[in-house]
Amino acid sequence: MNEFINKKVKFLDLGSKDYKETWDFQEEIFAKTVSLKIANRNAAPEAQQITDNYLIFVEHPHVYTLGKSGEESHLLLDENGLIEKQATFYKINRGGDITYHGPGQLVGYPILDLDNFFTDIHKYLRLLEEAIILTLADYGIEAGRIDGLTGVWIDHIEQKNPRKICAMGVKSSRWVTMHGFAFNVNADIDYFNNIIPCGIPDKAVTSMHLELGRPLDLDEVKEKVKRHIIHLFEMEE
Repeated sequence: MNEFINKKVKFLDLGSKDYKETWDFQEEIFAKTVSLKIANRNAAPEAQQITDNYLIFVEHPHVYTLGKSGEESHLLLDENGLIEKQATFYKINRGGDITYHGPGQLVGYPILDLDNFFTDIHKYLRLLEEAIILTLADYGIEAGRIDGLTGVWIDHIEQKNPRKICAMGVKSSRWVTMHGFAFNVNADIDYFNNIIPCGIPDKAVTSMHLELGRPLDLDEVKEKVKRHIIHLFEMEE
């Protein structure tokens, strides 16, 4: 194996943390990794250093985030409405449209150097989706993909009432990733009524606790998602 290939992952569970603080934390790791890759290109082989991989789990207080390709009109609240809902709003540098983060939702931020695994963003997204699909299957929930729509969906085959249970939006530079997925476990989906989720007006949003009729142990769900990601990406702990 190439001595500069690093398949180890550093796992960080931040608990509940402010969105902007977490975003800044991501940016710091992301920038450091990209800078190291640039330095390695110009360094002698004996001076090159391996890049690290991170998997960050977090819950956020109520917040709406708008990706680069989104429209601000998809947020259906004005400033007073945001205050009333005790929510914040950020325009951010990931792909995708608008989404919601809040308590009871597992947000995952993989900051990976894909040169350590594979250089294929499409495959990267599909494997993240697969980790969520497998986790849902662990609880007896059948889920999958809908052609042309990123994320994980319930009723993805017949599509009589398709419901998104996990949204995704990522950024990549020099094969380093940031941002990631938002998996509704015990999420208050009423907050999605204040946006056009992911810019898709004709499809619903759901959460595991609604599909199963009971609240879930979030720590248990985290562990299952983590295990599936490690297996699918052939990571080392």
